[in-house]
Amino acid sequence: MRRVEKNEEEWRRELNPAEYAICRCQGTEAPFTGRYWRTKTPGIYGCRCCGEPLFASTAKYDSGTGWPSFFQPLDQNKIETREDKSHGMQRVEVLCRACGAHLGHLFDDGPEPTGLRYCLNSASLTLAPDHSGDPTFFNIKS
Repeated sequence: MRRVEKNEEEWRRELNPAEYAICRCQGTEAPFTGRYWRTKTPGIYGCRCCGEPLFASTAKYDSGTGWPSFFQPLDQNKIETREDKSHGMQRVEVLCRACGAHLGHLFDDGPEPTGLRYCLNSASLTLAPDHSGDPTFFNIKS
């Protein structure tokens, strides 16, 4: 698995202030405001920070929460999870394994076949429109 290592100054240069606050400082965008919460465009959603392909539009669904939601990643090895006890809550944080970007949170109230809801921030993602559903077409950032 490739690892993307950059210092904070490099991340600040590459991301706009909202993306930096969400991806690098574990922020959250307001519900119903992100560019992908209601997008139905077929394609592959990748990490905004490093371009790693993470979720397919075929796993995206409308959870009614105002954030892009998926029932499974492209490959479980492309993400990692950890306990998040911030804001007086107990949640599971979802991160990009390649660069450590905060993507959102994982909940167990999703649809079949997994029963999971990967509730993600639009600012943490970038969408590459579908080219026959093949995740290898995704343009990985260096």
